[in-house]
Amino acid sequence: MKAALFTQQDHPLSLTDLPDPIPSAGRTVVTLRAAALNRRDYFITKGLYPRIITPIILGSDGAGLHNGREVIINPNQHWGNNPAFQSKNYTILGMPDNGTLAEKILVNADRLYPKPAHLNWYEAAALPLGGLTAYRALFTKGGLKNDHKVLVTGIGGGVALTAMQFAVAAGAAVYVTSGSAEKLDKATAMGAAGGADYREENWHEDLKTASGGFDLIIDSAGGPGFNQLIKIANPGARIVTYGGTLGAVPKFLPQSIFWKQITICGTTMGTDQEFGQMLDFVAEHQLQPVVDSVFPLSGINEAFERMQQSDQFGKIIIDPKQ
Repeated sequence: MKAALFTQQDHPLSLTDLPDPIPSAGRTVVTLRAAALNRRDYFITKGLYPRIITPIILGSDGAGLHNGREVIINPNQHWGNNPAFQSKNYTILGMPDNGTLAEKILVNADRLYPKPAHLNWYEAAALPLGGLTAYRALFTKGGLKNDHKVLVTGIGGGVALTAMQFAVAAGAAVYVTSGSAEKLDKATAMGAAGGADYREENWHEDLKTASGGFDLIIDSAGGPGFNQLIKIANPGARIVTYGGTLGAVPKFLPQSIFWKQITICGTTMGTDQEFGQMLDFVAEHQLQPVVDSVFPLSGINEAFERMQQSDQFGKIIIDPKQ
């Protein structure tokens, strides 16, 4: 089979011929029809991830055929028995185990779920990691209700877009932020109630005026802007963070948190139960993940360049059959 192999930090991935994986006890082979990139994959290639292993086939998202069945792969591995947090043995598909950027993959048989029938291969591959992260952030950690006003920051990435779609489907009024006017317009066309350019000095004040404040905020950036999120959070609000692309939060003042009774929650990925619930939610509401672009497996390095530019709106898909 052909696979995109990561062998060295800051070097292009190598399109390599490897032996087909062989089924073993409890593990089975899926012929992949589509895979998708995540920011995690890019961070690994830049050395910005713990316990990096080489050589390795990256990729956490994938969908394909297993014994004639259309399946989607749950990227969770070894969550553990406590739904509140993952076990110390927890891993995500795509390192340390080989991932989906290949023609075939060997996975535990219990990682396979029926592909939602209304999704095509590209949409299905776009769903697993982002869908699971967004579902847990909104519903388990965020306690989303249909009368909530929700803010999703950094719209355009897979998790943020999926969180917006889920929240809109649940009946909430959803606002977004971006540094791109085009992305804000696209989000509004998809059902967002409004948005703001976080590069503007008073973006948070404009959002608060438009919305009246937020009951739930989903953030992946951190950084200086996190303090502004606290300012526009309503009393009793929840702020759920699943990333920190902008780094540390400076001048963090606890008074504004305890006086407004704000809850700040951290989350990453989710349980197997939440993965199944997420698929049911997608099927019930006939939601379709947003696909930004599609690259052949031979164009894997061009796909990573697309991710590095951060211009995408939706998921970057890899088609191993092209």
